[in-house]
This record gives sequence, structure tokens and C-alpha cells, in this order.
Amino acid sequence: MSEIEKDSLNTEEAAEEIVEETTEAVEETVEEATETDPAAELEAKVAALEEAAAADKDKYLRLLAEYDNFRKRSIQEKLNAAHDATAKAALEVIAVIDNFERAVAADCTDENYKKGVEMIYNQFKDVLSKLGVEEVGAEGDEFNPIYHNAVSQIEDESLGENVIAQVYQKGYKIGEKVVRCAMVVVANP
Repeated sequence: MSEIEKDSLNTEEAAEEIVEETTEAVEETVEEATETDPAAELEAKVAALEEAAAADKDKYLRLLAEYDNFRKRSIQEKLNAAHDATAKAALEVIAVIDNFERAVAADCTDENYKKGVEMIYNQFKDVLSKLGVEEVGAEGDEFNPIYHNAVSQIEDESLGENVIAQVYQKGYKIGEKVVRCAMVVVANP
């Protein structure tokens, strides 16, 4: 049984409980009022019904708010699951891209072979961009501990403060979610 069906059953049970409680409250008020005169009896019934209606309205609004929160939470969980699945798949592709970057950077005497490797490398990068994956951590960017993992630091007058001087491994993110932190050298921390 799915979560929605379970919540639907819980909602129906809650509605039945509300009706039972309201009926009991009205019957108790009517019994108390019958011991007095008829006008007081009618006023007591009206007051009891108004009180029961207000209680029912309050319970209904709470139930409606609870269902709305459940619906929003379910939508958010589905989105998070989709982002997590994309991040997992992207992480596997990123490992292949790292190897292709090394292959492209290596010296090769056969130009056709090198061109083929570059084409495959570009196809993998296109796949990542279609998935919404972006690179983070280029040289010259400001160091951000959320996206970058500083593995070393240097003092360099030519660079600003907290600037990435060298990138050992590129980082990637999907939206604001970090898939892999960039391993960098930070200048003038």
C-alpha cells in the first residue's frame, strides 16, 4: 500500500472520528438542555451546534494543512531523489572525464588518434552539461570552502588573497549541490 493510500485511509478515519465527537457533544448538550424550558433547550442546541461547527472547522483546517504539508514534502522528496540520482550518475562520468583529460594532455604523435580522444572527451562534457552539471574551481577564482578542498597553500605576491593558484582536480556541482569538491592550492590565505 502506497504512502498516499495510507494517508487517504488516515484522513478518512480522522473524518469519522470528527463526526463521532461532534455527534456526542451535541447529544450531551441536548440532554442537559432538556431538563430546562423549551427556549433554553433550543438556545443550548444552537450553542452546541455552533461550538461543534467551530471545532469541526478547526479540525478540518488542521487536516487540510497537514495534507498540504504532506503533499509539499512528497514533491520535495521526489526532487531530491532525482537530484541524488543525477549526482550519482554524474560522479561515475566524471571519473571517465578525468582520465580523458589526462589522455588529451599527454603527448601523441598520431594526430587522428588525439583528435578522436578529444572528440570523445567533448562528448562526455556535453553529457554533463545536459545533466546540469557545472565545473567549479578554476585558477584565479576566489577560494570557497563549500566548493573547494584546499590541499596546499602558497604565498604569491602576484595573486590576490584567498585565490586559487592551481587546480589538482576539478570540482563539479548540480545547482547548489556539490557533486565533487575541487582539490586546489590556495594563494595567500
